[in-house]
Amino acid sequence: MSDFDYDLFVIGGGSGGVRAARVAAGEADAKVGLAEEDRYGGTCVIRGCVPKKLMVFASEYGEVVQDARNYGWDLKEGAFDWKGFKDSLNTELDRLEGVYRSLLKNSGVDSFDARATVKDPHTVELSTGETFTAKHILLATGGRPVRPDLPNADLGIVSDDIFHLPELPKSILIVGGGYIACEFACILNGLGVEVTQIYRGAQILRGFDEEARGLIADSMKDRGIDLHLGTDIVEMRCATEEDLEGHPDGRIPMGTPMHEDPAMHPEGGERGGPIWVKATNGRARVFDAVFFATGRAPNTVDMGLEEIGVKLGRKGEVEVDKYSQTTVPSIYAIGDVTDRVNLTPVAIREGMAFVETVFKGNPTPVDHELIPSAVFTQPEFGTVGLSEEEAREQEPVEIYSTSFRPMQTAFAGRSDRVMMKLVVSKETRKVLGCHIVAPGAGEMIQLAGIAVKMGATKEDFDRTVAVHPTMSEEIVTMRKPVRSA
Repeated sequence: MSDFDYDLFVIGGGSGGVRAARVAAGEADAKVGLAEEDRYGGTCVIRGCVPKKLMVFASEYGEVVQDARNYGWDLKEGAFDWKGFKDSLNTELDRLEGVYRSLLKNSGVDSFDARATVKDPHTVELSTGETFTAKHILLATGGRPVRPDLPNADLGIVSDDIFHLPELPKSILIVGGGYIACEFACILNGLGVEVTQIYRGAQILRGFDEEARGLIADSMKDRGIDLHLGTDIVEMRCATEEDLEGHPDGRIPMGTPMHEDPAMHPEGGERGGPIWVKATNGRARVFDAVFFATGRAPNTVDMGLEEIGVKLGRKGEVEVDKYSQTTVPSIYAIGDVTDRVNLTPVAIREGMAFVETVFKGNPTPVDHELIPSAVFTQPEFGTVGLSEEEAREQEPVEIYSTSFRPMQTAFAGRSDRVMMKLVVSKETRKVLGCHIVAPGAGEMIQLAGIAVKMGATKEDFDRTVAVHPTMSEEIVTMRKPVRSA
């Protein structure tokens, strides 16, 4: 008989934690407990990937009517019903949470709706007062959005809040230049919100391919997003009647200077009301809402980890080895709480590798190389492998790239452009990176990712017959490099 209550206790009911728990219980016959303090499904299902993608779909229908007219259909435009959409969204999220709960129950996992902390290397304590011992503890607590260190930053919203807005704002300021900021800028713009986005860097989507970043930024501007680079907030507060005087809609052009008055800095106020913001360029404006997309932090606060010897990094992330094991041998960690590659499919892979290593006797390191990913801007961005800039620092490369107006939107009279790009090693001829900016790029990059992961060469791509007429055929028809480095 085991000396522990459980073979495994998982803290966190997101995608990674649920997968590890149910596979350990269902395939390795382990006795498993799991605690989740919020909703099952975690960030991805409840407040991230899934509701965001449904909002992406909703935002894209705004252009359908005009496009359809240009294709000969007699259609009339309608208004977007945020409340109706949100009701349907909540129904779908409730359904998905029920699926996650059922998966755990059907696998024999004991679930606890409570916050869990770690008392010692083999003991967890729940907010209900219960304690359980476990041979192994798996941390899968994910991450959370953070606000910048700025007075009155609590007046703004973060990504967790966006799905719960009682109504859409007429105007919004989005602060940040990462994928969350850019995705929601496109979503809200598509839903009819007047969007201003500021980012302190020289270009959005830092860390991605430079050519792709530029095309996406240009496309966002063309769609009406007021994008300001090299800009940040220096001051924000609740708007006063004086701020709004003479501007009945509460929106003042970004280029309109406003006078300084120390009396116009009231404290307090409810989040989501009209907010006065001053930027580093000296300009000021009133917005209906301010949305901070300025980073995320691992959920490790007040969990008792450092007290028992679990080493945390500078951002609070749990430090682990290649097998997801922490500095305390009985405790492992997967997903965003480790701040390795913060993507849902990666967390699931890490959970599977953990079960293979700990419960199936098959030590399995996590493979974080050549992970395909997508940014759901408009147009979408799909990417796998090295950017052109990264590859050039590593070895001599050839760049195959093309940008063009796709047939579907060109016929409808839109100026949208797409891009297909391959980064190729001069020496080995392997495709080191593939980058696609186009509608459906997320779907395309999944398949291109297989070829890149297998080590396909440029000649392998060349030998593949094109599917015509498609946008993606350009990936296999580019014969001459546009530049070498």
